[in-house]
Formats: sequence, C-alpha cells, structure tokens
Amino acid sequence: MKEKSILLQNIFCLITDPLKSSQSGVDLYVEGNIVKKIGKGLNVKAERVIDCSSCTVVPGFVNTHHHFYQTLTRNLKAVQDAKLFDWLLYLYEIWKNIDARAVSVSSTLAMAELLKTGCTTTTDHHYLYPRGFEGDLMGLQFEAADRLGMRFSPTRGSMSKSRKDGGLPPDSVVQTESEILEDSERCIRTYHDPSTFSMHKIVLAPCSPFSVTKECMKESAALARRYSVRLHTHLCETMDEQNDCLKMYGKRPLALMQECNLIGPDVFYAHGIWFNDEELGILADTHTSIAHCPASNMRLGSGICRVSEMLEKGINVGIAVDGSASNDSSDMLGEMRLALLLQRVRYGSGAITAPQVFKMACENGARMLGYDRVGRLEENWAADMAIFDMSSMQYAGSLSDPAAALLFCGYDHQTKYTIVNGQIAVDNGTLVGADESKLASDANQVASELWRKGGLA
Repeated sequence: MKEKSILLQNIFCLITDPLKSSQSGVDLYVEGNIVKKIGKGLNVKAERVIDCSSCTVVPGFVNTHHHFYQTLTRNLKAVQDAKLFDWLLYLYEIWKNIDARAVSVSSTLAMAELLKTGCTTTTDHHYLYPRGFEGDLMGLQFEAADRLGMRFSPTRGSMSKSRKDGGLPPDSVVQTESEILEDSERCIRTYHDPSTFSMHKIVLAPCSPFSVTKECMKESAALARRYSVRLHTHLCETMDEQNDCLKMYGKRPLALMQECNLIGPDVFYAHGIWFNDEELGILADTHTSIAHCPASNMRLGSGICRVSEMLEKGINVGIAVDGSASNDSSDMLGEMRLALLLQRVRYGSGAITAPQVFKMACENGARMLGYDRVGRLEENWAADMAIFDMSSMQYAGSLSDPAAALLFCGYDHQTKYTIVNGQIAVDNGTLVGADESKLASDANQVASELWRKGGLA
C-alpha cells in the first residue's frame, strides 16, 4: 500500500546534513515524496506513524558504481585470488551466457541488498550485451527497481573491442559503435526523466579505455551532452590499465579522457586509484567526480584511492560497492565503514572522519548522479532515508555518538526501515517489494545454470 504521509516520532538521533550536528527527540513528517516538516512534537496526522525513540535516522545512501549481474558469480574459487585482468578473462566466459532471467534476478538481488543496508539510490554499470539476448535489458532493470521501490540511475554501458581487437571480452558480448550509439539514444528517449525527484535516469558509460574504441568514447560523450545526461567509465583502477593505455594510445588514461571529451562536471569515474598529483589538479579544475570502491580495490589488490587528498582539493568523491564478484556483497553501510578505515591505513587515524564518509555516501553521491535535492533530510528535500535500530547488543556502549556508531560498530548492517521517495521499501527489517526467501532461491538456481553454461558444473 502506498503511504501518503509518514511520521517518524521522537527520533533518538536524526542526521539532516552529515556535516551538521545531530538532533534528538524530534519528529520528521513526510508528505508525498518530500520531507515536509522537522521539529519537536509535530501536530500532524499521518497515515503511518513509526516510533523512532531507539533509532538513528540518516539520509538514504547513494551507490555510485555497481555491476548487478555479478551477484550470480560471487566467490568463485578459481578467481578468489586473481588480479583484475585475469579475473575478467575468466569471468567473461561465464558472463557471456547471461539471459533476460539472469538480468532480472541479479538486478533484483543487488538492489534488495542495497535497500536493506540503507541505500535508496543506485546506479548500475551494465556493459555486457550478449549476441542473441532476448528482451530490453535496461527495461528489465527498471522493472526490478520499480518493484522494489528504488531510485535508479543506471548506465547504458558499452564495449566495442573484443579480444581480436586487443580487448579482453569475447566477440559475443561486444557491439559495433553504431549499435551502441543507437541503443544508447533509445534508452535515453525511453527511460530518462530529468525531473528533480526522478526515479529513472540514464547515464552513458563506455566500459573502459581498454574495451571501447576512442571513437566510441568521443561519440558517447557527444550524445550524452546532446541529451544532458551524465557520463561514466572505469578509470585508473590498476597499473595494468595505465600501462595498456600508454602502449595503445601513447598517453595516460586521464589524458585519453581529455582527448575524448569524457571529462567535466557531468562525468564520474569508477576507482581513480592511480592518478598522479598533476591529474588530481585536473580533476579538481574540471569538477570531475570519483566513485570510490574500497572493498573491490582491496579484494583485487588494485590499490588505495587518494580520497583524503581528493577531498582536500574539492574533488567530489562518492562511495560505491562495485560489482558483486569483486566485492562479493552489496552492503552499502559496510562499504562506508571500509571507506573510513582504508584511508586511515594510508594516511593515518585522522585521515577522514565519520561525517565526511556520510557526506560522501549521501549528498556527494547524489550530486554525482545529477540530483540537487537528494542526500539530505531537510524540508522540501527528497524523502529518502535509512533508519537503524540502536537498541540491540551490537551498539551497546557506543551511543555517545549514534551516527558514528553505524560506521565504527555493529556486525549487522541491515536497516529497520528504508524509505525511498516517501514510500517504505524495507518495513521493520523486511523487504517490501520481493519475497526474500524466493529471491535467494531463484538467484541460486539462475547462478547454477549460468555456471553450468560457463563450464563449471
């Protein structure tokens, strides 16, 4: 049932803006899809009243990079210890067999995990388009997002270079430049909604410098600007990528992006680990954003992104779980904890604070995806929020700073409630838009079929 109004009553800890101090004992009233009022003892009538006297309420998190289909190939033994290029070469032989059911189930599973760990807005970078695929791939993903009630801004990814062209994927999952550009335009015209509280946005995303031609990157950038949509790609994830770029184009990855006009305030790169000092200056000057993926970077041994330095230079940095075969989960709150800790490994205990991490995961991510009233819980902003029960054993002894406790403490990152666009998507710990047991069973079945087709059975 759709709620017309929700009242969060007597909130134990409310974070409206991560960089501001918290409030306690206040109410928050949601009407339609916006935060209508915040204050003590609000005299309003609401269809749904939620007692938040033991809860921390924070803006909904925004996931800025993912690969939903990879939920079906988590934890495969053969690549548990592989670095990126070897990992890709092995998994492409499995991924080339994805079909419409695999896309639907994996998308539902990834978004379900995100919602249950406080994420209300997500993107997805789907760049595999197997020959003979039946159905509208992006349409299937939007259907899954709508069933779950998630704000969704996926990328229409692309690959045009297969192994015969010096790339990594097999021929069967790449497309010609004309196929890519034609379908990219179709996706924008069919699904993109530029309105303030849009639930559907489209981003164009050539996969990486080593899997797409220079011409395809240039044309994708031009098409995106024509329709005023965002641009995205993987960049500077590994030293192998950097060396490949130097060998193939005679220049570093960021210089290639400059040549292709794939840089600027409407562009965000996934990873961004291996930028040098001069390149950090270029990112700051061009207002280009970075989607930081700490778990994946650690899992593949790719390196540590220079997030603390980026933030000091004013670079917009968001947080992302990345693909579930290089992270092996879609735990958004867990990713934020890793973002906090990983910077301290490189720069020391004062490298980054809990409020900075919350801002990265909320407002910074929303800005990256083109939202200007998502990422805070202020009046007339989007009613997107994550509600965590602090009364359990895992947070005992930590309540002097309840918001920071979510990052420093806890072993169960699930919300009690997740609200997206004014609608409850996780209700008292249970997913509303899908049967969790059936979803797990379906995903295991589809994953087994995919492994078998890839020769693992």
